[in-house]
Amino acid sequence: MNPTHLLKAIAFAADKHRGHQRKDAERSPYINHPIAVATVLAAEGDVSDEATLLAAILHDTVEDTQTTFEELYEHFGAEVEGLVRELTDDKSLEKSERKRLQIEHARASSVRAKLVKIADKICNVRDITVRPPTDWALERRREYVTWSGKVVDGCRNVNPKLEKAFDLALEQAQAVLDLKRSE
Repeated sequence: MNPTHLLKAIAFAADKHRGHQRKDAERSPYINHPIAVATVLAAEGDVSDEATLLAAILHDTVEDTQTTFEELYEHFGAEVEGLVRELTDDKSLEKSERKRLQIEHARASSVRAKLVKIADKICNVRDITVRPPTDWALERRREYVTWSGKVVDGCRNVNPKLEKAFDLALEQAQAVLDLKRSE
């Protein structure tokens, strides 16, 4: 893998997500999320495929910024653009429909897209457990964790290490959320 390509993707995503923040109490810079997704892929899933790691960094750019698929194609090529396209929700649809479609499309996704989806859900479940969005009630957090499990179920049998990391994150989230429910 060419580290220059990864750094170029990080710089591109950081510029596109400039000013965006996560919904946690600290209002963390949004770019931390795609970097975490790529890090989970590489460090916990032993994924070294360049297109997959670049797509992890770029996976939210079209969905959450003014980035176009044409820009991704121009800067990162057809392979990365196609993978990000596969990972991008159609924001013109209602949120409940987008969530339903993520579950439905998970099984038919490419192996690379499944890897990114699992890593994305690992990061989100971990964040919801330790740094939840400030406006999310306990029940909404529980619903997100349950929904994430359904998405990942459709992505299984591609990387046992990532699947084990997700299962552990899910177990920890459920334990924390169950504890909070009993308080």
